[in-house]
Formats: sequence, C-alpha cells, structure tokens
Amino acid sequence: MKAQYGILRFKKYKGPAISPIEAHNERTKEQYASNPDIDTIRSRYNLHLVQPQGRYREEVDRMIAAAHCRVRKDSVRVVEALVTASPEFFKDKSRSEIKAYFEYALKFLEGRQRPDTFLSAVIHMDEKTPHLHLCFVPLTPDGRLSAKEIIGNRKNLVKWQDEFWQHMVKQYPELERGESASQTGREHIPPRIFKEMTQLTKQKEQLDALLVGINPFNGKSRAAEIGKVLDSYIPAVSKMRTELNRYQVAFTETAAENRQLKKKNKTLSASLDKAKEGSVLKRLEDAKLRQDYEAALKTLDSIPPEVIRFYENRTQEPVMRHDK
Repeated sequence: MKAQYGILRFKKYKGPAISPIEAHNERTKEQYASNPDIDTIRSRYNLHLVQPQGRYREEVDRMIAAAHCRVRKDSVRVVEALVTASPEFFKDKSRSEIKAYFEYALKFLEGRQRPDTFLSAVIHMDEKTPHLHLCFVPLTPDGRLSAKEIIGNRKNLVKWQDEFWQHMVKQYPELERGESASQTGREHIPPRIFKEMTQLTKQKEQLDALLVGINPFNGKSRAAEIGKVLDSYIPAVSKMRTELNRYQVAFTETAAENRQLKKKNKTLSASLDKAKEGSVLKRLEDAKLRQDYEAALKTLDSIPPEVIRFYENRTQEPVMRHDK
C-alpha cells in the first residue's frame, strides 16, 4: 500500500494576479485550456466552506482600507493555501467524507489565521484529486499587511507543515508526514509539469501510431499528417526540456541523498528509514518524468529522414533531435 500524505502549500499573489486566481477558484470561465484536468461537467460538485462575499479584488481593497494599514504597490495582497492529500487517500471515499477532511483542515487554518480575512474556501471536485483553495488577505492581528510575517521563511514553513500534520493525524492516523524541500534539499516540481508531460505523452502516442509501418514508399503520403502533429509536438518537447533543466536539482543520486540523510541524525534510525522511504517515492516520481521525456525524444529520432526533410521544407525550421 502506498504512503498517504496530507498536503499543505502556499502561494502569494500581488494585485494583478487576484482576478485570474478568482476565475480559477470560482470557475467563472466556460473552458480552461491551460488546465485540461478540469472536468466542467463535474464542477457542480465543487462546494464552498467559506462563501465569497463579493469579488476578490473588491473584498481585498475593503479589508485593507478597514485595517488602515500601509500598502506598497508590490505588496502581497492575497495568500492562497492549497490543501489536499495523496490520491490514494481519497480512493473509495464518499463526497461527504472528502468534505469532512477539508472541514477538519480548515479548522487548523482558522486557528493560525484570522477567519475574518478569508476571501473564499472552495473544494474542487472536478479535477483528478480533490483539493481545497483557501484565499485570505495576509493581515496580522495588529492590522498590518504582511504575508512574510504570517507565512514566514523556509524554516517557518517547515513548522507550518509539522503542525498541520500533527493536527490532521489526530483525525486521520493513516496520514504520514511528508518531506519538505528544505529538509531534502530538493526543489519541488510543480504539478503543472506533470500535467504538461501527460499531454506530451498523449501526443507521443498519436505520433507513434502514425509512424507504425512507415517506409520509403508511404512516408511521403503520411508526411503531411505527421507534420500537423509535429507543429505542436516539437515546441512541447522543447519546452519540457527547458522545464526539466530548470528543476534539474530534483534528479538526484541515491548515494548523495543517503549521505545527506545520514548526516541529519545518526541515532534516529527509524526516522532515517522513513525519510529514505519518502525520498525514494519522490525519486521514482522524478525518474518517471525523465523517462517519459526521453521516450518523447526517442519518438522524434524514429521519424524517417524523408519525412523530416518534408517537414523542414514546409516550416523552414530544423527538427529537434536527441543529443546522442
């Protein structure tokens, strides 16, 4: 049975980003091309634990004005807490059980941040894994606007994670404490990267199907169809290469990871074993991402030269090939 983790993450938003995050959280658009995981047919199952009292930006401005606090042009005006859990945790749970999980998580957040600063708390049931978006204005108890003081630095984020797990495990003892990036030295790969790889893999499968049985005699007739797929596939592969290079820190060596873990605490062998287990789970996930990317490159390398020449003549752009 896979480990099950309770998850809490934060994002900070300045003025211009408030309306887009409202559109996403409140599902005000009919289509979400940037997020293909959203199933709008299931959006009717989304539900609010905190109902917005108005438009996010208007409510933000109202709260800040009422607090009479100093605000800079580049101040963080909204903090979003994302609460979820491992997909395995939600398996076979009813909607009421899922709602109860997020209601219990909300109690933790209400104890750490003034509830009167909450803009909205909405559970999304229309994506792959249920999750809660809680948006609040980062006003301190004495009326200052300070996301830095509330969320804090990396060390304080670890404390948030520790206390969140301690709260959740009372009601859900099956949940384990996940590792933070500060503990493992690994940078978190955003979920959108995995979503983009899923889309790229679908394109790869489409391209693979077109390449089945291709030969010098039928290559030219299929070249136009293959070219249409390549128009989106090549930029997507190039973008993924850039993204993976950016998060290269996530692809670490087992030996290096184990040395770091052993330095942490030589006496707590049980904790070390658990930390290793968590690291292995992350490493396997990262390795799968790399494997899928390399498979995408391999498909490019399998395209016959005559098809590549046809495509390059049409686009006047060289096809990206795998560096051997």
